Amino acid sequence: MTSNRFFIELAYNGTAYHGWQIQPNALSVQECLDKALTTYFRQPVSSLGCGRTDTGVHATEFFAHVDLQDVAADKVRNAVGSINSLLPYDIAVKQIFPVEADAHARFHATSRAYKYFLHFHKDPFKLNRSWLFKGDLDVEAMNQAAEILQQYTDFSCFSKSNTQTFTNNCKIMQAGFAWEGDSLVFSIQADRFLRNMVRAIVGTLIRVGKKEIAVADIHEIINSKNRSNAGQSVPACGLYLVRVTYPFIK
Repeated sequence: MTSNRFFIELAYNGTAYHGWQIQPNALSVQECLDKALTTYFRQPVSSLGCGRTDTGVHATEFFAHVDLQDVAADKVRNAVGSINSLLPYDIAVKQIFPVEADAHARFHATSRAYKYFLHFHKDPFKLNRSWLFKGDLDVEAMNQAAEILQQYTDFSCFSKSNTQTFTNNCKIMQAGFAWEGDSLVFSIQADRFLRNMVRAIVGTLIRVGKKEIAVADIHEIINSKNRSNAGQSVPACGLYLVRVTYPFIK
């Protein structure tokens, strides 16, 4: 049998799921995708994602790769509609395309970008899609603090403890807040992210915005490499994985 590797681009609303990765006693996005692929292609299919999103986190762009036995590339490309009909409405496959046999959805990604959404007035249409924040924030100070992130590489202070990572070093290329309509949106791009890192960063910058800590305190927090010195993690509902970059995908 001939095995061919394919990349799948998908998007999902993570509200109903315990993250991307398959778990023993909880529904995940990966479980739903693998079940739909296995049903359609009539062979066991196991996907490997570009990363792990936590419970309740969303993705507007997410990639996974799969290996399929004896299936023509054209048939796979044209299967998007049929696969979507097998998926829950809150998960959507955008495209499936062939890649080189060694192309890896996780290890070959050169950068990832997230956005975190906050709103300030009760809005039923933003339920589970944005965090309702009650109070005022000094956005200018928050952006000054966000710029400091690019001066560092070790972000142990923003990582969950006891994670199975060899290093807590990341290269942050961009980070900052901007208004999009009546929403305040934090955007961040890096070569990699640690578990819970973005939500911990936003929680720490919120403390700056509330004037609980000074902008300069960010240096001390990062240098401490201690998670307990950073702010609390903000709720998952406002976080979106929005872009994953590969050298072989334009």
